[in-house]
Amino acid sequence: MQKIEDGCVVSLAFTLSDDEGNILDESPDDEALVYMHGAAGIVPALEEALEGKVAGDAFDVTLLPEDAYGDYLEEAVVQIARDQVREGQPLELGMQVEDSSGQHPPRLVTGLTETTVTLDSNHPLAGLTLRFQGTVAEVRRATDEELAQV
Repeated sequence: MQKIEDGCVVSLAFTLSDDEGNILDESPDDEALVYMHGAAGIVPALEEALEGKVAGDAFDVTLLPEDAYGDYLEEAVVQIARDQVREGQPLELGMQVEDSSGQHPPRLVTGLTETTVTLDSNHPLAGLTLRFQGTVAEVRRATDEELAQV
């Protein structure tokens, strides 16, 4: 039976929750999360915890923020003038926008006034302790074509 190691395509049936038990994400019943092990497709600490498992193995991994998406950084939240947002881009709370310079990745709109936009560059899961629970659905060696895409 193929063990999870670098160069394997892995399918996971999972539930992701925070430290209060609130479900943040889960794989649909008929659709597992698929990633290539060793190709930075999932959080490194989770990948490390899955190393060596085989199809059918259960997992239950709790990650502190520093092992997941980092701490929430107040300095990653900025307020800019509305005219600094790419022209013609509609603005709504919760949407991702780019500034007019194009020098920043898209950021989450967390506040709006008539003249300003508040943008948050933190990952949506930053600052959270996360619990990944589930089952390894499938493990197989990646094809040459899949390996070439990494």
